[in-house]
Amino acid sequence: MPMPAEHILHRLADIVGPEHVSVATVDRITHSFDATQRQCLPDVVVHPGDTGEISRIVRLANEERIPILPRGAGSGFTGGSLPVRGGIVLVLTRMNRILEIDTDNLIAVVEPGVVTGRLQREVERLGLFYPPDPASKDFSTLGGNIAECAGGPRCVKYGVTRDYVLGLTVVTPTGNVIRTGGRTMKNVVGYDLTRLFVGSEGTLGIVTQIILRLLPKPEARKTMLVAFAAIDGAAQAVSAIIRGRIIPATLEFMDGAAIDCVRRATDLDLPPDCRAVLIIEVDGDRALLDGQARKILDIIRPLGVLETRVAETAGESEAIWQVRRSVSPSLRALNPHKFNEDIVVPRSRVPEMIRALEALSTRYGVPIVNFGHAGDGNIHVNVMVDLNQPGMDATVHQVLDEIFRTVVGLGGSVSGEHGIGTAKAPYIGMELDPPTLAAMRAVKQALDPNNIMNPGKIFPENGTTAAAGEADPAADPSASDHG
Repeated sequence: MPMPAEHILHRLADIVGPEHVSVATVDRITHSFDATQRQCLPDVVVHPGDTGEISRIVRLANEERIPILPRGAGSGFTGGSLPVRGGIVLVLTRMNRILEIDTDNLIAVVEPGVVTGRLQREVERLGLFYPPDPASKDFSTLGGNIAECAGGPRCVKYGVTRDYVLGLTVVTPTGNVIRTGGRTMKNVVGYDLTRLFVGSEGTLGIVTQIILRLLPKPEARKTMLVAFAAIDGAAQAVSAIIRGRIIPATLEFMDGAAIDCVRRATDLDLPPDCRAVLIIEVDGDRALLDGQARKILDIIRPLGVLETRVAETAGESEAIWQVRRSVSPSLRALNPHKFNEDIVVPRSRVPEMIRALEALSTRYGVPIVNFGHAGDGNIHVNVMVDLNQPGMDATVHQVLDEIFRTVVGLGGSVSGEHGIGTAKAPYIGMELDPPTLAAMRAVKQALDPNNIMNPGKIFPENGTTAAAGEADPAADPSASDHG
């Protein structure tokens, strides 16, 4: 879209005030990228202040056929907040109020610009708990978390963002204001539109108010680090713990490549033959935690455990988590460019997936480092390359293609918590068959007949994807790449 005509800018200024509309180059650049580091310049940046303003802006955009997309902190990994067709970027950070914390009914009512970590701190002061904890929680917004259905380490026990959204106020692509769900846990009146909008990546409407479910805050937590001789033992440990009727709050893992990176960057002291680490945290009644910890260690001891560390103080717990947080900063020593994917496989098949990734690393000569949420099989795959090397861009695409085909062959998903956006759109057909994709496109068409709402996301622009069912031989569990 060319730069908006003067009458469009005047109408936007009339709605939100001229101080909240900008076509300045610096503002357009500031809102042109996300964590993918890809850049798409919007034509105008608008900071609305309430639902009514957003409704009027969207009506204008729909009348004029102007692309429009909502934006929070812009911290996504798949290009969901990139204005790939220019147009209007609606920055929702002015709408950052916690409107209500209801301690009797355990709900919070918030605006989309509230930072996730801020809500967590506010409710915890009242003895309550909002569990979803994406790594970006100290800067990502709740609106963005809803757009991507964010997860985090605690989801093995507590679930993901969609499990805590009771109701939404949404401005549809035609400018109408609708309300879904409500303030009650039970509500089966009509279609479940709340879940439709959660995870829709801003393609179906703009969330302007959120009703969230809260829990009582756990009394205490206990953190353990367990070193294993092999990834198989770590994966078996996860299943064994859950079979033992214990659901930890977190079950994080690091593979051998991740451990090597942390060793090089820190003074991490682990047995030299350690090839996998689990960080296990249980929470709940203080009196029960020691017993749970002992039971977990008894269950996993026969599975190739080399060493265990049980935190007895908050400082020791923090030191264990610092090991996990050290992984990402240590990766740049391998190569300057990182492709961060968040695949999911059934947790029992994590070892097969790790072996497949190790085989791909050897075959293509690129480091692949893996860590993530072992409790739900969500692996953060980091392909580390130097794109200045000739042909490396093509190599990366081949590696990613094989990774996703292997994931689907193992019964997994190409995206666990980062969404599809633009980065994964070419691969969506590996997982979803044509009738399923057609149903999704029909929903989009029904709600957004002029395709103005965050266009160019989820569905490939050319309408084609890698086909479902065309799994690479490496995706066959019997193939040699999986041992």
